[in-house]
Amino acid sequence: MDTKILNSYNIAKEMYAGHGIDVDEALKKLAEIKISLHCWQGDDVRGFLFKDKELSGGIAVTGCYPGRAGTPDELRQDLEKALSLIPGKHKVNLHAIYADTDESIDLDELEPKHFQGWVDWAKEQGLGLDFNPTCFSHPKAEEGFTLSHPDPDIRDFWIRHCKASRNIAEHFGKELGQPCVTNFWVPDGYKDIPVDRLSPRKRLKESLDEVFREEIDTRYNIDAVESKLFGIGSESYVVGSHEFYMGYAMSRGKALCLDAGHFHPTEMISNKISSILMYVDQLLLHVSRPVRWDSDHVVIMDDELLEIARELVRGDLLSRTHIGLDFFDGSINHIAAWVIGTRNTIKALLRAMLEPVAKLKELELDGDFTSRLALTEELKSYPFGAVWDYYCASQGTPVREEWLAEVKRYEQEILYAR
Repeated sequence: MDTKILNSYNIAKEMYAGHGIDVDEALKKLAEIKISLHCWQGDDVRGFLFKDKELSGGIAVTGCYPGRAGTPDELRQDLEKALSLIPGKHKVNLHAIYADTDESIDLDELEPKHFQGWVDWAKEQGLGLDFNPTCFSHPKAEEGFTLSHPDPDIRDFWIRHCKASRNIAEHFGKELGQPCVTNFWVPDGYKDIPVDRLSPRKRLKESLDEVFREEIDTRYNIDAVESKLFGIGSESYVVGSHEFYMGYAMSRGKALCLDAGHFHPTEMISNKISSILMYVDQLLLHVSRPVRWDSDHVVIMDDELLEIARELVRGDLLSRTHIGLDFFDGSINHIAAWVIGTRNTIKALLRAMLEPVAKLKELELDGDFTSRLALTEELKSYPFGAVWDYYCASQGTPVREEWLAEVKRYEQEILYAR
């Protein structure tokens, strides 16, 4: 290891030790955290089942940066490159439309065999897999409703698809020896103000109950449900609101997914974490960056990302939380987006782990708010960057912006050739 990196690390470690922080132990815990990289950043949410189908369901990708993946092999190759530049061992999050098959099949016909290429690859790479049914960009979703559709035949199609997705996820969990988190999000809603808000929610509840009727061991599959405030085409009403899914998760024993972009523009998910985990066993986070709306910008280390990390660390909630990313930016290098967003998420967790949480809680309990504020502010200028550099180097990944040169080389040799 570079002597400068090591010397800076030892100085930083001594400074943090003055507050009772064991930096080596913090790095061990950090290395155990798996971030789930979303495959859809690599190809602008196109997938491989219906390549010519336009995006729908309130989803839009802007930009036309060259080199997006066009086949499962290309996407896996790009993911390998991104993961080689990110410290730690992580997971990859798949949508159903990313099936690796030459068969012409519909969503309700998917089976584990259609994803065996992903399973074999994940085993080779030492990765876990997460999953999502794809309830958008499909002819049976064009009316804006899926699991809450008034037509029972259309509802049954989506129920079959969601059931098939759980079976695929269970297969992932068994094959890879770690649970697959299967997240259920549907775009159902109205563009304008509805007369009847209740009936679609009743239908959604009944459909979900049918989807989850079969018990699956949580060692293999963990179900999560995800809300949204609004989307393109559902500006006035979304069936699966936050209140709907919070109640559903609590009453049905499911994990609740909080997406950073799925709430009011100034509403933060960090403040919800401690409340929700009092009443549900597990939480799924979709870490994203909304800019005025659910625009899914690449995650930067902003105040909200830091607050999310602090909530998880200060409350000792990491063991009950699954952290996934959810952004798609077609205006920049697709691999760089993964690397920037994932490294920032890990950095934020590291910064939170380098706080003297017990000491800060003691000050708060004693009513010494002056010391609490002074210490939290002074810690912001402590040399966490030196610890981060050491962590990257010890994990065999590039230090600081060194990774960018490798992405640029890969872009010239691989991406532009596409």
